[in-house]
Amino acid sequence: MGGGAADIAEVVSDVKDRLPGLKPPSQMDSPDQARFRLFDSITAFLKTASQKQPLVLVLDDLHWADQPSLLLLQFVARELPGGRLLLVGTYRDVELSRQHPLAEALGELTRERLFQRVVLRGLTQDDVGRFIEMTSGMSAPPGLIEAVHSQTEGNPLFVNEVVRLLVEEGVVGAGFKPAPTGNGPDSWTIRIPEGVREVIGRRLNRLSQRCNETLTVASVIGREFRVDQLKPAMEEPSPAEDGAGLGMTEDRLLEVLEEALAARVIEELPQAVGRYQFTHALIQETLTAELSLTRRVRLHARVAVALEDLYGDDTEAHAAELAHHFAQAQTVLGPEKLVHYSLMAGERAIGSYAWEEAQSHFERGLTARGLPLGSSDPAPDAAAAALLFGLGRARAATGYRRQLQEALDTAGRAFDFYVESGDIPRALAIAEYSFPASTGGRTELAGFVVRALDLAPEHSTTRGRLLCRYGLEVGRIAGDFDAAEEAFSQALTIAQAENDPALEARVFAFWGNVCFFHLRVEEARDKLLWAIKLARGVDDIDTELTARINATRSLANLGDLPSARSQASLALELADGTRDRYRLQVSLRLNAVLARTSGEFEAALDFIQREIALSPEDSQALETGAVLAYDLGDFSQGADYVERLLETVRKTPSTRRGGRDDLSLVNVLPAIARVTGDPSHLEKAEEAAAAALSAPYSNPAIVRA
Repeated sequence: MGGGAADIAEVVSDVKDRLPGLKPPSQMDSPDQARFRLFDSITAFLKTASQKQPLVLVLDDLHWADQPSLLLLQFVARELPGGRLLLVGTYRDVELSRQHPLAEALGELTRERLFQRVVLRGLTQDDVGRFIEMTSGMSAPPGLIEAVHSQTEGNPLFVNEVVRLLVEEGVVGAGFKPAPTGNGPDSWTIRIPEGVREVIGRRLNRLSQRCNETLTVASVIGREFRVDQLKPAMEEPSPAEDGAGLGMTEDRLLEVLEEALAARVIEELPQAVGRYQFTHALIQETLTAELSLTRRVRLHARVAVALEDLYGDDTEAHAAELAHHFAQAQTVLGPEKLVHYSLMAGERAIGSYAWEEAQSHFERGLTARGLPLGSSDPAPDAAAAALLFGLGRARAATGYRRQLQEALDTAGRAFDFYVESGDIPRALAIAEYSFPASTGGRTELAGFVVRALDLAPEHSTTRGRLLCRYGLEVGRIAGDFDAAEEAFSQALTIAQAENDPALEARVFAFWGNVCFFHLRVEEARDKLLWAIKLARGVDDIDTELTARINATRSLANLGDLPSARSQASLALELADGTRDRYRLQVSLRLNAVLARTSGEFEAALDFIQREIALSPEDSQALETGAVLAYDLGDFSQGADYVERLLETVRKTPSTRRGGRDDLSLVNVLPAIARVTGDPSHLEKAEEAAAAALSAPYSNPAIVRA
């Protein structure tokens, strides 16, 4: 695992057990960067392990995967070249709608030409004959094989269940004799069920009533369940449920489970004593579907209470599971526990960079509290404030820069509550949180920070960091250089008074960034080079990387190409080492642009293709990739990049037009028209230029465009 072990240990607890001396990973500036580092660590581990011996990873039932897991799959897939690694994923295509997360993931992989799809059709008639022989130990007559195949259409699950039922009923196997029907010596009138649920239902009907009751409770727990989970749920009714539980000793429970095991309805999981799963998800679904709504809710209530008591002090590790059951039982048990465990599950999901999952948990908790997600009202209490701050962080990560204002509005409701309740440390923690910087269109982040500045202790380093963030926002987005310079000056005074070189390095890095945006390029270069020196002195890689990226831009604009390429190369080396996704993208793009400027087109294309693999919808990457493809005469690839760029702009909200996406169109479309002589896209370029020129903030990219 190398340097990625600490990141992987955050989500795979076994790593912590095997490597107890691991230090926690360093904190990242943005949630997107943190998740990128985790994904990169896992990918690097797999590729490194595959160098020792080739690896095949089989991912079963991908249609049940959550969105964060699918994002990791896409990330690993894009990094497969260079590793001796094969990924094999299986899924039921009947489960997929256009809105299904897997459908979107497969679309992305198709566009990148990263996988081969193998469609599994039904078993052939010969396959069915062989399966009957393997299952029953006897050769089956052709008429029986034909009957099974025609009724099941070769669906493996149907075939499996039907043949097992025929064996159990003695229709096939040792000693069976076909009944004459008058339709010929090899005709069969056996009744083949029309649907798999009917087959499963008939198998379940062969079990005892007590076994069915036990399996029904187990189906409410989930596809997988353990004896220690099932036993209390069988014994104890929930406080809101009338009547007693089923009541069963552990020995009797194990006897019942043995009955289900013998019928192949459930199976024991390897390397886990007392842990079982239904042999197919449809068996679990059949059992739960037969429950009335009232009965299902009451069973979830019983399971929720039993599991909460079972987990005791370890409920945090099972928060998502408990939140699910309390959500299903909300009408019986009320919303209090649902809100509690939704908050806990959301924070755990954020801790493992599962931002989409976290967003779902926080939204469910807020809905249970009856709080409108789109409201601007402050949170009514501390629990609601914690949910709102969590939702704001999750939205900032999942929507990244496109939904930043929505994320800030959500977190702002929590900020307002903490201010009004006098909880200043929590209010300042929200203001200091590393929300992604806006790249087009104004947000309320600057106003957010101004309010926090009034609360921060005078001359404190907290105030200094807030001043840095305020200077960056007001200087770049509001275009107010004087206000930004005043903020940076105050932050510098604090840093020097407190003898805090790390804060001083950050001041100069952010200040140089704003200077460049206002075309004070020489001043920007000087501040950024000084920031690099300070950051290296305190081993602040994060600030050093930020400063090197902006120093590259300044030096390039001043015409100092050798120094710019040196800084770009060092920035890329740092970004590779820190696995900081956003700045790795920027470093790759800068190296691509500088290589193209030097006439090294193939090297430039290699850099930009690496960036597009990291972020397939990034407008600047697509812009640079399109220009390079046309430079090299690959019009097909160039046209693909342009179409993807146009699609990105089409998805940009009207309130955010004039930002980076439009500037990419202004840069790329005229350049392509010059190469091809085709003016068909120039109207789109003119429209994008008008939007960019009307933006209320300065940007060197506008000048270049």
